[in-house]
Amino acid sequence: MEIIYKKIQLKEQKNDFAYWRTQSYQKRLETLEKIRQDYHQWKYRNVQPRLQRVYTISQR
Repeated sequence: MEIIYKKIQLKEQKNDFAYWRTQSYQKRLETLEKIRQDYHQWKYRNVQPRLQRVYTISQR
């Protein structure tokens, strides 16, 4: 996937909300997951992503 970007002045920046309202729920979720993965890689370098442990307390 080729990433294309354009550098603009902050005052020229448009509102992203209007763009994301035009995207499907699937596209929004895919993008959110990509951002989450990128953040995880940045914050926890060389650590495998995994599920948190879940403990269940049962009555004896």
